[in-house]
Amino acid sequence: MDTLPLVAPEQVGLSAARLDRVRTWMHGWVDSGKLAGMVACVMRRGELAFAEVYGKADVARNKPMRPDTIFRIYSMTKPLTSTAIMMLYEEGRFQLDDPISKFIPAFANPRVMTGGSRGKIETMPAEREINFRDLLTHTSGLTYGFMESNPVDAAYRAKEGGVDFQTADTSLKQIVERLAQLPLIAQPGKAWNYSVSTDVLGYLVEVISGQPFEKYLKEKVIDPLRMVDTDFHVPADKHERFAANYSAGSGGKLDLIDDPGKSRYLAPRKVNSGGGGLVSTASDYLRFCRFMLNKGELDGVRLLGRKTVELMTMNHLNGDMADMGTPRFSESTYTGIGFGLGFSVMIDPAKAFIAGTPGEFAWGGAASTAFWIDPKEDMAVVLMTQLMPSSTYPIRRELRVLTYQAIVD
Repeated sequence: MDTLPLVAPEQVGLSAARLDRVRTWMHGWVDSGKLAGMVACVMRRGELAFAEVYGKADVARNKPMRPDTIFRIYSMTKPLTSTAIMMLYEEGRFQLDDPISKFIPAFANPRVMTGGSRGKIETMPAEREINFRDLLTHTSGLTYGFMESNPVDAAYRAKEGGVDFQTADTSLKQIVERLAQLPLIAQPGKAWNYSVSTDVLGYLVEVISGQPFEKYLKEKVIDPLRMVDTDFHVPADKHERFAANYSAGSGGKLDLIDDPGKSRYLAPRKVNSGGGGLVSTASDYLRFCRFMLNKGELDGVRLLGRKTVELMTMNHLNGDMADMGTPRFSESTYTGIGFGLGFSVMIDPAKAFIAGTPGEFAWGGAASTAFWIDPKEDMAVVLMTQLMPSSTYPIRRELRVLTYQAIVD
């Protein structure tokens, strides 16, 4: 699974019999036909205690899921982009309360939507400009084009002048500057709204470092962490390992939405999304989890200082996500959960209606992938599968219960 050998769960305070429930659960989801295949890993005290691979990576081609199957991780790209920008923060290049217009002048003097329709959006001047922390915590007032709730979202989707970090054929600079012309949906710092904020951070990495974003991320984060299969595209010699992506069709059947033999991920693209562009494997992402659990260091390579990791993984919101307005979509529930610099952060498991630990941090991706890291329990869990949207089934919450109930020390 990784360079890590499997250890007996009891060696790290987990019950093998109880962890076996995870296996049964995985088989249930795949055998029902609702998921094509899954990979799940549980790591504790630096040791891999559980790693299971089950089902198919590609149903039509009858390809089995493998330990090294490559997945679209979508928003699990965000923590890596956040790591990259925080490495530049550690070099003293900016402060978290600096307005981003210092580096992207197009973001000076933003306006906030007050009403209207797509044809005529009414706005007022923002009370202050967007700063770096707003982007890292999704309180910037930016949004996502796939939300349906207001005219700004519709403007993101427009054929002309829209905002598309996933398939655009222009440049990161052009898309970000186009984005800066559109109104915000909330005052910066006032509401939690999941958004293209991390894509803007990717462009800020480019501007501040003087290197293309994808090059900086690869050279400074991905390669030093030896995440050997993590990239913005799947190279030719790895096409065979790339999973198919599905959505839930009628009657619990799987509909193919991205064929791994024809996918846009098979070739590099001009625009690389810091918010959702990477592919990766379970073992690669486990390396990232180990790096975060080790407070910014892995296998003798230190990318972040301990105090920076502590800052990134504390709650920066005024309360939980539910206290910061009514979020419309997220890769997390809202009550009892806050947000740090690139991760959701557990504040109160009782309020969140789920087993967990205050200070545990996590995120997921649109194709139902997920990870969480619990510093107090010295534990990390990675789940890989490919089903959109991630809200289809409660698999993340179920797996969370199944992994925490296996702790017996």
